[in-house]
Amino acid sequence: MPPQTRDQVLDAFLACVARFGMTKTTLDDVAREAGCARATVYRYFPNKQVLAAAAVTREADALGAAVVAATADAATLSDAVVTVIETGSRQLLESAALTTVVTIEPEIVLPFITFDAGAVLGEAAARRIVPAFMPFLAPDDALRLAEWVVRIGMSYLCSPDDGEIFDTARVRSLVEEFILPGFTRPVTNTEGVVPA
Repeated sequence: MPPQTRDQVLDAFLACVARFGMTKTTLDDVAREAGCARATVYRYFPNKQVLAAAAVTREADALGAAVVAATADAATLSDAVVTVIETGSRQLLESAALTTVVTIEPEIVLPFITFDAGAVLGEAAARRIVPAFMPFLAPDDALRLAEWVVRIGMSYLCSPDDGEIFDTARVRSLVEEFILPGFTRPVTNTEGVVPA
């Protein structure tokens, strides 16, 4: 499938999910929305699961690229982490398809953000954003930080709050008090001895 047609079908799928939800969206709906023959959709996406997986992968790649690009001018590690959290959260919450699924079909999303599947999703997300932290940390530490940021971001997005995730001062406080200390200075026990 030419990239333009493939993207057209993926865009159509996301539009249908935003309108009808995942369960009610059919490949026939997607073909109509894309303005192409039903056979075209079926030729490249034999079922809705394959189409959904392709859409999620494309959107995750785009989100990761946008988050990393947003940190290009970050002067400090703190700036980079704050930017990643705010940019990633904003883009996720602006996704009409994701908002619809989370609102009317949370049972579809829940298995992917908990337990083993959640760990796999978190690792995949972390690998997409780790370049944002590479200018400030060694590769292993950058990956560990990316995993923490993804976990914290997911916990904020899964629980209602008063907009804290978009309050830069509050996000910076969270980052500097609870996330960065483990990456920027040694952790000590109560006697002041640095653990081996």
